[in-house]
Amino acid sequence: MSDNGDERLSATERSELADLRQRVNALEGAGPARPPRHHPFRSLGSVVLILFAALLSLLSVVAVWANSIVEDTDRYVATVGPLASDPDVQQAVTNRVTDAVLAQVDVDALVKQLTDAAAEKGAPPRVSKLLGDLDTPIANGLKQLVHNTVERVVTSSAFQTVWVDANRRAHTALDKALTGRSDSAVELKNNQVVIDLGPIVAQVKDQLVDAGFAPAAKIPAVHTDFVVFASQDVGKIKTYVRVLEILGGWLPVIALLVAAAGVYVAFNRRHALIGAALAVFVAMLVLGIGLTVARDVYLDHLPPGASQAAAGTVYDALVKFLRAGVRALAAVALFTAVGAFLAGPSRIAVLTRTGCRRSIGALRDVTTSAGLRLGAVGRFVHRFKRWIGVAILVVAAVVLFTWSYPTTAVVVWTAVIVLVGFAIREFLDDRGPAPEAPPRAGAAAP
Repeated sequence: MSDNGDERLSATERSELADLRQRVNALEGAGPARPPRHHPFRSLGSVVLILFAALLSLLSVVAVWANSIVEDTDRYVATVGPLASDPDVQQAVTNRVTDAVLAQVDVDALVKQLTDAAAEKGAPPRVSKLLGDLDTPIANGLKQLVHNTVERVVTSSAFQTVWVDANRRAHTALDKALTGRSDSAVELKNNQVVIDLGPIVAQVKDQLVDAGFAPAAKIPAVHTDFVVFASQDVGKIKTYVRVLEILGGWLPVIALLVAAAGVYVAFNRRHALIGAALAVFVAMLVLGIGLTVARDVYLDHLPPGASQAAAGTVYDALVKFLRAGVRALAAVALFTAVGAFLAGPSRIAVLTRTGCRRSIGALRDVTTSAGLRLGAVGRFVHRFKRWIGVAILVVAAVVLFTWSYPTTAVVVWTAVIVLVGFAIREFLDDRGPAPEAPPRAGAAAP
């Protein structure tokens, strides 16, 4: 055994010992480090850039969502399609169509005609009195017949098909509505985005006739509107949507470049990266809270007679993917902050890295003793270890940035794959047997 006891060390420990010796020699030869010069304007500029990037990230999420609703037909249909099977929306549509049908069929007049006809035919006074007493129940029964027929149509799969197909065809018109140029089934009327329910009324008419309610055959073509969105600020909203539509493709890139500039000009770039990630996380938190507050404000300003339950459901559907984008970007920011923290010199970070490195090294030693030889692969990974880590992070960033609509699950799985990639890199890192240190002067020969 040599005097320095290297033969008692494992291959991993010898490799780490050799790295430490090289670092000590480099530090001893470098001389005393000069304290960094701090410029307050540079620090202020970094903070301003990071805060501006956080604001741009908030606008970027809204812009991407606006573009997806306006330009992506499949995304729009995925947003509004499920509304056809929502009970609150079905109830609101049922009430709206029932009112439209009853406006064309005067049930009270029909009942009065029945009573008058009985009197003209010389019905006994008792029968006439009985019919008079039954006026209200008969009228209510006919109204219930209309309501039940409408409800059957609205809750059927046929209505869901009509709803989805109509919204798919109307997507272009919705784009025009949000930009103030509407000319089709989806229109902007009195600061409202509405859908024509005329085809549903026609189906109800046919079913009423089939059920034996002959007066329904006289119902003309009725065009009644179902309000998808209503607000006194639609005029402003369509302007904002148009602006975000133009900037939607560029805002994410600009936000990323501004954040990178803020980190670059900072003295401690790791701290700046943590700050930028946390700033974006806070921006997403603020946006999420803002969406909840905006929902309450929107419901409070609905026009009289509108169904708050249906309006709330429609609002939730329209902002569903916006909320998903907020959560996804918040997750990216949080993982970035945690990663930058664990890469630092704090005690927790060092203990975490050391524990992971030793665990993976112990696994590598076990497999090596079982006959695994890393050879050239291990030496290659050791030589280009830093660049391999950079490549893993770049690939993860490209995947997230080019994913059409990343969700929180996509972000989490990407983070897991990145961790697995770093673990594999650490496992394959094998520089081979470390060169033995030269014997000290005066040491006894073995």
